[in-house]
Amino acid sequence: MMNEETRKKSCVQFITHFNEKYSYLDSVRLALEGGCKWIQLRMKDTPVEEMEPIAIEVQRLCREHDAVFIIDDHVELVKKIQADGVHLGREDMPIHQARTLLGDSFIIGGTANNFFHVQQHYIGGADYIGCGPYRFTRTKKKLSPVLGTEGYLRITNQMRGKGINLPIVAIGGITKEDIPSLMTTGISGIALSGSILRAENPVEEMKEIIKKVNSPLERG
Repeated sequence: MMNEETRKKSCVQFITHFNEKYSYLDSVRLALEGGCKWIQLRMKDTPVEEMEPIAIEVQRLCREHDAVFIIDDHVELVKKIQADGVHLGREDMPIHQARTLLGDSFIIGGTANNFFHVQQHYIGGADYIGCGPYRFTRTKKKLSPVLGTEGYLRITNQMRGKGINLPIVAIGGITKEDIPSLMTTGISGIALSGSILRAENPVEEMKEIIKKVNSPLERG
């Protein structure tokens, strides 16, 4: 579950990625060096036995940097190595089922594209929502309808109307320049992946992004 300190850490989330220059582990090191306190290990289509040794190393790095370590999809692996939590996509295990298996001590996040998804995850016992995509992104297959700023405003307004208080983290093609307008929509934070690794200096890029997200001016 998420206390206030963990909620603060969730404001900038890094989803692992790789390119011709950086491996999954490289990407984690860069994000952590830049001050990111929330790492999600996402290795779609990788067999769990290949993923496990990488997950153990990422967990070690996260503990060194006092960062939250989330694994995408693999609930059993989360329980086995005692990661901090799991993030579940629309086609993964339902939130309520994961909560039954993991109990209340683990963080569980769910992917949403609209208010109906948010409501489902809230009822199922989710701790936070990864909501998107903000815009088109190449790092994800089977992309849901793009939300844009208006989509986030609509969802956060509907949540307030129903008394749902969950952190909403925007994801999907977000860049540094998008942060000012995004942070006025009522979301709690952002998640990034490829944009960090494409930067000339990924560590400095992460530092600047964290500063922008946490700036009172960006939050209106």
